Amino acid sequence: MTDTGKIKTGMERRVMTFEYPDDIHPHWKQTSPEFSHIVNAGSLAMPFLEPYLIRSMGIAKKHIKDPKLLAEVEDYIAQEAQHFQQHRRFNDILKARGYRCIDQLEEQLKRDYTKFSQTRSLKFNLAYAEGFESMALAIGHMLIERRDELFGGADPTVSSLVLWHFVEEIEHKNVAFGVYEHLYGGYFYRIFGLLYATLHIFAYTGRAYRALLREDGLWPGLKTKWAMWKQLAKIFWWLGPKFAKPFMPGYHPAKVQDPQWAKDWVALHEQGDDRLNHLDTDHLTQASPAVAA
Repeated sequence: MTDTGKIKTGMERRVMTFEYPDDIHPHWKQTSPEFSHIVNAGSLAMPFLEPYLIRSMGIAKKHIKDPKLLAEVEDYIAQEAQHFQQHRRFNDILKARGYRCIDQLEEQLKRDYTKFSQTRSLKFNLAYAEGFESMALAIGHMLIERRDELFGGADPTVSSLVLWHFVEEIEHKNVAFGVYEHLYGGYFYRIFGLLYATLHIFAYTGRAYRALLREDGLWPGLKTKWAMWKQLAKIFWWLGPKFAKPFMPGYHPAKVQDPQWAKDWVALHEQGDDRLNHLDTDHLTQASPAVAA
């Protein structure tokens, strides 16, 4: 049996300690309940999406012959396990604020991902995983590049949760692609997985943020709809060129250069800087992502 624990993958198995204030508001970016709930909707998906990715990779491990790729999968699984556990903690806070829609939204995703695992082929599930990871890589670059506008003045802990998550999405960007190519390969089915995952997740996120805003009494108000349209227009404008890359023949995520801010974050974590759990959202444009000394 291969001892994958000795193989260096370039990924770290981090355990973060986010502490949310007792009075945290679901509109954790007070100037934009719309962006707050877009992110909240995405967070609600994580305790169901990421265990599904872990299940798919767990099955794939039995067929992987490359020891380095196997080690990367194990580190990927460890990172994804932390992601959904941390998001579940935050989601429990949203539930405690009395959102009645959350149970139904969660049940829907639980059914979807259970069905995928039980009835779809491993090839489909790995193509979906690769599609999600390609999308997450593009979103991670967009969030980091636009961090000041998106997270400036927002709650530090939620901002830190989201940015940590996407730093690690960037860090393990090659794994799902590598597994899909190792076991199956093929451009057109990979693109099918990318489109399927994107449409599935975006459709769910749209339903979720509308449901959350509706319980706030803000949807379908014209002011909220206009603010949401403007927010989404900016996000997709920023995201578009980044999301186009996975559709190109010859694409490989390793060719996508990591943002310097993400590298700085990793370096600070290696130094044991616990300020990464509580970023200074008023100074996110500086080279170091930590709070000012």
